[in-house]
Amino acid sequence: MNPITVNAVRYGISGALLIAGIVVWAIGSIPAGAMFISAATAVLLLNVLHRMGVEGDKDRDREEAARRYLDEHGHWPDE
Repeated sequence: MNPITVNAVRYGISGALLIAGIVVWAIGSIPAGAMFISAATAVLLLNVLHRMGVEGDKDRDREEAARRYLDEHGHWPDE
C-alpha cells in the first residue's frame, strides 16, 4: 500500500475529527466539541498502539529466525 495513503488514513481521520471538534466547540456546543476531540484522540492512540503491536511481532519474528539459525549452525547469528 502507498505510504501516502497509509499516512492519510492513519492521521487524516483523527485530524478531521479534531478539526470538526474545534469547529463545533467554537460554534458553541462545548460537549459535542469535546466528544469529537476525544474521538480524535482515541483514533490516534489506537493507531499508536497498533504500530507498537506490529513492531513487537517483528521482534518475535527476528528472535524465531535467530533460533532456527542456532538449531542449524550451533551458534547465534551474531557470534
